[in-house]
Amino acid sequence: MADDFEEVLTAVGPRLRELRKRAELTLTELAGVTGVSVSTLSRLESGSRRPSLELLLPLAKAYGVPLDELVDAPPTGDPRVYPRPVQRHGMTIIPLTRRPGGVQAFKHLIPAGPGRREPDPRTHEGYEWLYVLNGRLRLVLGKHDFVLEAGEVAEFDTREPHWFGKADARPVEFLSLFGPQGERMHVRAQHRRT
Repeated sequence: MADDFEEVLTAVGPRLRELRKRAELTLTELAGVTGVSVSTLSRLESGSRRPSLELLLPLAKAYGVPLDELVDAPPTGDPRVYPRPVQRHGMTIIPLTRRPGGVQAFKHLIPAGPGRREPDPRTHEGYEWLYVLNGRLRLVLGKHDFVLEAGEVAEFDTREPHWFGKADARPVEFLSLFGPQGERMHVRAQHRRT
């Protein structure tokens, strides 16, 4: 039992570092958000400081993940994901996966309202796949400006400057899968015999 406990604590540091890098935050930026000093954050990530509840709670809040994800709590046998929506850039984002690393799935909801926002394209490491459930999604990708209708899919390398938002005043609902650089989505379908 003690060995299991030590193993869980040892894995916290690398998990914290991975979450910070995925959020594209520096230690200084994270310290500003959490109130935890840069040196303490660095020692937590390197494993030279044992995590405590008072340190993990603000980190879980900053990353928008449940506390058990930070410590990789043992499975309870319940396969359900209990998403916690976050508000960013005028949209509601609902995480649909709960493990750090690998491909992450999200549902995005952009409410109805006044016209389109001015695009602010960004780049980062990774690969993204979008599927529009309802409404019309505007995707600015490099020099191109697309409008995706319900049922349409787009995939792209996120090192290409990109931005997405609603195409008109109506609401938009879409799914996104985001993976590390070079990890593309693979669709496997059984060939139907006619």
